[in-house]
Amino acid sequence: MYEDFKCGFICIAGVPNAGKSTLTNALVGEKVSIVSWRPQTTRNKLLGIINGEGYQMILIDTPGIHEARNKLGQYMMRSVESGLKDVDGVLYVIDATRGLCKEDYTFLENSVKKAPTVVALNKQDAVTRETLFACLEKLNGLTGLTAIVPISAKKEENLEPLREALLGLLPQGAPLYPEDEYTDSSMRFMATEILREKALYLLDKEVPYGIGVAINKFEEREDKPIVDIDADIVCEKQSHKAIVIGKGGATLKKIATAARKDLEQMVGEKVFLTLYVRVKDEWRDSDYLMHELGYDLKDLKDD
Repeated sequence: MYEDFKCGFICIAGVPNAGKSTLTNALVGEKVSIVSWRPQTTRNKLLGIINGEGYQMILIDTPGIHEARNKLGQYMMRSVESGLKDVDGVLYVIDATRGLCKEDYTFLENSVKKAPTVVALNKQDAVTRETLFACLEKLNGLTGLTAIVPISAKKEENLEPLREALLGLLPQGAPLYPEDEYTDSSMRFMATEILREKALYLLDKEVPYGIGVAINKFEEREDKPIVDIDADIVCEKQSHKAIVIGKGGATLKKIATAARKDLEQMVGEKVFLTLYVRVKDEWRDSDYLMHELGYDLKDLKDD
Protein backbone atom coordinates (compact mmCIF):
# COMPACT_ATOMS: atom_id res chain seq x y z
CA MET A 1 0.00 0.00 0.00
CA TYR A 2 2.84 2.40 0.86
CA GLU A 3 5.48 1.03 -1.53
CA ASP A 4 6.11 4.42 -3.12
CA PHE A 5 5.31 6.51 -0.04
CA LYS A 6 7.97 8.54 1.78
CA CYS A 7 7.94 9.52 5.44
CA GLY A 8 10.62 10.95 7.70
CA PHE A 9 11.82 13.50 10.20
CA ILE A 10 13.61 16.76 9.38
CA CYS A 11 15.12 18.82 12.22
CA ILE A 12 15.08 22.59 11.70
CA ALA A 13 17.98 24.32 13.45
CA GLY A 14 19.77 27.66 13.47
CA VAL A 15 20.86 30.49 15.72
CA PRO A 16 18.22 32.77 17.33
CA ASN A 17 16.16 34.97 15.01
CA ALA A 18 17.21 33.12 11.84
CA GLY A 19 13.53 32.60 11.01
CA LYS A 20 13.09 28.92 11.90
CA SER A 21 9.57 29.23 13.31
CA THR A 22 8.38 31.44 10.45
CA LEU A 23 9.76 28.90 7.98
CA THR A 24 8.16 25.97 9.84
CA ASN A 25 4.76 27.67 9.70
CA ALA A 26 5.20 28.54 6.01
CA LEU A 27 6.15 24.97 5.04
CA VAL A 28 3.36 23.37 7.07
CA GLY A 29 0.77 25.94 6.00
CA GLU A 30 -0.52 26.22 9.56
CA LYS A 31 0.64 28.01 12.68
CA VAL A 32 2.51 25.41 14.72
CA SER A 33 5.25 27.59 16.20
CA ILE A 34 5.04 31.07 17.69
CA VAL A 35 6.93 33.93 16.07
CA SER A 36 8.55 36.93 17.74
CA TRP A 37 11.38 39.38 17.09
CA ARG A 38 12.89 38.25 20.41
CA PRO A 39 15.69 35.67 20.27
CA GLN A 40 14.98 32.29 21.87
CA THR A 41 11.20 32.57 21.47
CA THR A 42 10.87 28.84 20.77
CA ARG A 43 11.58 26.95 24.00
CA ASN A 44 10.51 23.41 23.14
CA LYS A 45 11.03 21.19 20.14
CA LEU A 46 7.77 21.30 18.18
CA LEU A 47 6.48 19.00 15.46
CA GLY A 48 4.95 20.35 12.27
CA ILE A 49 3.54 17.79 9.84
CA ILE A 50 3.43 18.29 6.06
CA ASN A 51 1.13 15.89 4.22
CA GLY A 52 1.85 15.90 0.50
CA GLU A 53 1.17 13.70 -2.51
CA GLY A 54 3.01 10.48 -1.72
CA TYR A 55 4.85 11.73 1.37
CA GLN A 56 4.61 12.88 4.97
CA MET A 57 7.38 15.19 6.16
CA ILE A 58 7.63 15.74 9.92
CA LEU A 59 9.45 18.95 10.83
CA ILE A 60 11.02 19.40 14.26
CA ASP A 61 11.33 23.12 15.05
CA THR A 62 13.96 23.62 17.75
CA PRO A 63 15.05 26.57 19.94
CA GLY A 64 17.79 28.86 18.67
CA ILE A 65 21.34 27.66 19.27
CA HIS A 66 22.84 29.77 22.06
CA GLU A 67 24.99 29.59 25.18
CA ALA A 68 22.82 28.48 28.09
CA ARG A 69 22.95 30.89 31.04
CA ASN A 70 20.24 29.39 33.25
CA LYS A 71 18.28 26.16 33.61
CA LEU A 72 15.71 27.27 31.05
CA GLY A 73 18.59 27.83 28.61
CA GLN A 74 19.88 24.33 29.41
CA TYR A 75 16.43 22.93 28.72
CA MET A 76 16.29 24.71 25.37
CA MET A 77 19.69 23.45 24.25
CA ARG A 78 18.79 19.92 25.35
CA SER A 79 15.68 20.30 23.18
CA VAL A 80 17.97 21.05 20.22
CA GLU A 81 20.13 17.99 20.95
CA SER A 82 17.03 15.84 21.35
CA GLY A 83 15.55 17.15 18.10
CA LEU A 84 18.70 16.16 16.19
CA LYS A 85 18.60 12.53 17.30
CA ASP A 86 17.65 9.88 14.76
CA VAL A 87 16.42 12.33 12.10
CA ASP A 88 16.55 11.69 8.37
CA GLY A 89 17.86 15.14 7.60
CA VAL A 90 18.63 18.61 8.93
CA LEU A 91 17.36 21.93 7.62
CA TYR A 92 19.69 24.65 8.85
CA VAL A 93 18.40 28.22 8.60
CA ILE A 94 20.75 31.19 8.21
CA ASP A 95 19.78 34.86 8.31
CA ALA A 96 21.25 36.40 5.15
CA THR A 97 21.06 39.91 6.66
CA ARG A 98 23.55 38.88 9.33
CA GLY A 99 25.69 36.52 7.32
CA LEU A 100 27.45 33.42 8.59
CA CYS A 101 28.66 33.41 12.18
CA LYS A 102 30.97 31.13 14.15
CA GLU A 103 28.03 29.11 15.50
CA ASP A 104 26.84 28.44 11.92
CA TYR A 105 30.20 27.06 10.83
CA THR A 106 30.55 24.92 13.97
CA PHE A 107 27.07 23.44 13.65
CA LEU A 108 27.31 22.72 9.93
CA GLU A 109 30.71 21.05 10.23
CA ASN A 110 29.26 18.64 12.81
CA SER A 111 25.81 18.25 11.26
CA VAL A 112 26.98 16.91 7.88
CA LYS A 113 28.72 14.07 9.71
CA LYS A 114 25.45 12.98 11.35
CA ALA A 115 22.71 13.54 8.76
CA PRO A 116 22.17 14.98 5.27
CA THR A 117 22.01 18.75 5.69
CA VAL A 118 20.15 21.35 3.62
CA VAL A 119 20.77 25.06 4.22
CA ALA A 120 18.00 27.64 3.80
CA LEU A 121 19.56 31.08 3.32
CA ASN A 122 16.65 33.10 4.69
CA LYS A 123 15.60 36.75 4.25
CA GLN A 124 16.88 36.98 0.67
CA ASP A 125 14.31 39.73 0.14
CA ALA A 126 16.04 41.96 2.71
CA VAL A 127 19.58 41.95 1.28
CA THR A 128 21.32 43.11 -1.89
CA ARG A 129 22.27 40.66 -4.60
CA GLU A 130 25.95 41.21 -3.68
CA THR A 131 25.34 40.32 -0.03
CA LEU A 132 23.35 37.23 -1.01
CA PHE A 133 26.06 36.04 -3.39
CA ALA A 134 28.74 36.59 -0.73
CA CYS A 135 26.83 34.33 1.68
CA LEU A 136 26.31 31.71 -1.04
CA GLU A 137 30.01 31.76 -1.86
CA LYS A 138 30.91 31.06 1.77
CA LEU A 139 28.37 28.25 1.99
CA ASN A 140 29.59 26.71 -1.27
CA GLY A 141 33.03 26.57 0.33
CA LEU A 142 31.72 24.16 2.97
CA THR A 143 31.90 20.45 2.19
CA GLY A 144 29.15 17.91 2.67
CA LEU A 145 26.04 20.08 2.30
CA THR A 146 23.23 18.43 0.35
CA ALA A 147 21.70 21.68 -0.95
CA ILE A 148 21.73 25.46 -0.39
CA VAL A 149 18.48 27.28 -1.15
CA PRO A 150 17.99 31.07 -0.86
CA ILE A 151 14.46 31.81 0.44
CA SER A 152 12.22 34.31 2.17
CA ALA A 153 10.17 32.52 4.82
CA LYS A 154 8.21 35.69 5.61
CA LYS A 155 7.17 36.24 1.97
CA GLU A 156 7.09 32.48 1.24
CA GLU A 157 9.48 32.90 -1.69
CA ASN A 158 11.35 29.96 -3.26
CA LEU A 159 9.88 27.42 -0.83
CA GLU A 160 9.11 24.81 -3.50
CA PRO A 161 12.79 24.16 -4.38
CA LEU A 162 13.48 23.88 -0.65
CA ARG A 163 10.61 21.44 -0.21
CA GLU A 164 11.94 19.33 -3.10
CA ALA A 165 15.44 19.27 -1.57
CA LEU A 166 14.00 18.07 1.75
CA LEU A 167 11.77 15.52 0.06
CA GLY A 168 14.90 13.93 -1.36
CA LEU A 169 16.07 13.18 2.19
CA LEU A 170 12.99 11.19 3.20
CA PRO A 171 13.16 7.39 3.28
CA GLN A 172 10.44 5.08 2.05
CA GLY A 173 7.86 4.34 4.73
CA ALA A 174 4.24 4.53 5.84
CA PRO A 175 2.85 7.78 7.32
CA LEU A 176 3.13 8.11 11.09
CA TYR A 177 0.32 10.63 11.62
CA PRO A 178 -3.24 11.02 10.25
CA GLU A 179 -3.33 13.02 7.01
CA ASP A 180 -5.47 15.80 8.56
CA GLU A 181 -3.02 16.37 11.47
CA TYR A 182 -0.49 19.20 11.23
CA THR A 183 1.11 19.10 14.70
CA ASP A 184 1.43 16.70 17.63
CA SER A 185 1.09 19.53 20.16
CA SER A 186 -2.05 19.49 22.32
CA MET A 187 -4.52 22.37 22.24
CA ARG A 188 -3.60 23.12 25.84
CA PHE A 189 0.06 23.49 24.89
CA MET A 190 -0.79 25.56 21.81
CA ALA A 191 -2.89 27.85 24.01
CA THR A 192 0.16 28.38 26.22
CA GLU A 193 2.27 29.29 23.20
CA ILE A 194 -0.35 31.65 21.75
CA LEU A 195 -0.59 33.56 25.03
CA ARG A 196 3.18 33.79 25.33
CA GLU A 197 3.48 35.04 21.74
CA LYS A 198 0.95 37.83 22.31
CA ALA A 199 2.59 38.85 25.58
CA LEU A 200 6.03 39.03 23.94
CA TYR A 201 4.67 41.06 21.04
CA LEU A 202 2.68 43.58 23.08
CA LEU A 203 5.30 44.02 25.79
CA ASP A 204 7.92 44.68 23.10
CA LYS A 205 11.22 45.56 24.85
CA GLU A 206 9.74 46.42 28.24
CA VAL A 207 10.05 43.03 29.92
CA PRO A 208 13.06 40.68 29.60
CA TYR A 209 12.82 37.05 28.65
CA GLY A 210 11.41 35.86 31.99
CA ILE A 211 7.83 35.46 30.76
CA GLY A 212 6.09 32.12 31.20
CA VAL A 213 2.50 30.95 30.86
CA ALA A 214 0.64 28.37 32.92
CA ILE A 215 -2.80 27.08 31.87
CA ASN A 216 -4.87 26.41 34.98
CA LYS A 217 -8.10 25.48 33.21
CA PHE A 218 -8.96 24.41 29.66
CA GLU A 219 -12.51 23.06 29.54
CA GLU A 220 -15.37 22.96 27.07
CA ARG A 221 -18.76 23.74 28.59
CA GLU A 222 -21.29 20.92 28.40
CA ASP A 223 -24.28 23.16 27.72
CA LYS A 224 -22.73 25.67 25.29
CA PRO A 225 -20.08 25.70 22.51
CA ILE A 226 -17.71 27.73 24.70
CA VAL A 227 -14.21 26.86 25.91
CA ASP A 228 -13.18 28.30 29.29
CA ILE A 229 -9.47 29.04 29.63
CA ASP A 230 -7.88 30.35 32.83
CA ALA A 231 -4.18 31.13 32.63
CA ASP A 232 -1.35 32.80 34.53
CA ILE A 233 1.25 35.00 32.88
CA VAL A 234 4.32 34.46 35.04
CA CYS A 235 7.10 37.03 35.41
CA GLU A 236 10.18 37.18 37.62
CA LYS A 237 9.86 40.58 39.30
CA GLN A 238 7.16 42.67 40.95
CA SER A 239 8.11 45.60 38.73
CA HIS A 240 7.49 43.42 35.66
CA LYS A 241 4.01 42.53 36.93
CA ALA A 242 2.96 46.18 36.82
CA ILE A 243 4.22 46.43 33.21
CA VAL A 244 2.37 43.30 32.11
CA ILE A 245 -0.87 44.54 33.68
CA GLY A 246 -0.46 48.10 32.41
CA LYS A 247 -2.29 51.22 33.51
CA GLY A 248 -5.79 50.24 34.58
CA GLY A 249 -5.18 46.74 33.25
CA ALA A 250 -4.91 48.02 29.66
CA THR A 251 -1.90 45.91 28.58
CA LEU A 252 -3.28 42.68 30.04
CA LYS A 253 -6.58 43.34 28.28
CA LYS A 254 -4.77 43.82 24.95
CA ILE A 255 -2.90 40.53 25.45
CA ALA A 256 -6.19 38.73 26.18
CA THR A 257 -7.98 40.28 23.19
CA ALA A 258 -5.17 39.40 20.77
CA ALA A 259 -4.85 35.85 22.15
CA ARG A 260 -8.60 35.18 22.15
CA LYS A 261 -8.78 35.68 18.39
CA ASP A 262 -6.14 33.00 17.73
CA LEU A 263 -7.54 30.71 20.42
CA GLU A 264 -11.03 30.79 18.92
CA GLN A 265 -9.61 30.03 15.49
CA MET A 266 -7.71 27.09 16.97
CA VAL A 267 -10.60 25.50 18.92
CA GLY A 268 -13.34 26.49 16.45
CA GLU A 269 -15.54 27.80 19.26
CA LYS A 270 -16.03 30.90 21.37
CA VAL A 271 -13.40 31.26 24.11
CA PHE A 272 -13.95 32.78 27.54
CA LEU A 273 -10.44 33.74 28.64
CA THR A 274 -9.39 34.78 32.14
CA LEU A 275 -5.82 36.01 32.66
CA TYR A 276 -3.87 36.61 35.85
CA VAL A 277 -0.32 37.86 36.38
CA ARG A 278 1.86 36.06 38.96
CA VAL A 279 5.37 36.78 40.20
CA LYS A 280 7.66 33.77 40.66
CA ASP A 281 11.17 34.96 41.49
CA GLU A 282 13.96 33.53 39.31
CA TRP A 283 11.70 30.78 37.94
CA ARG A 284 14.09 30.14 35.03
CA ASP A 285 16.63 28.73 37.52
CA SER A 286 14.19 26.71 39.62
CA ASP A 287 13.64 23.03 38.81
CA TYR A 288 10.30 23.09 40.62
CA LEU A 289 8.94 26.24 38.98
CA MET A 290 10.21 25.24 35.52
CA HIS A 291 8.40 21.92 35.91
CA GLU A 292 5.21 23.81 36.86
CA LEU A 293 5.46 25.80 33.64
CA GLY A 294 6.07 22.76 31.46
CA TYR A 295 9.87 22.78 31.22
CA ASP A 296 11.65 19.84 32.81
CA LEU A 297 15.21 18.73 32.01
CA LYS A 298 14.30 15.23 33.18
CA ASP A 299 11.83 14.96 30.30
CA LEU A 300 14.76 15.15 27.85
CA LYS A 301 17.18 12.75 29.53
CA ASP A 302 16.20 9.64 27.61
CA ASP A 303 14.58 11.31 24.60
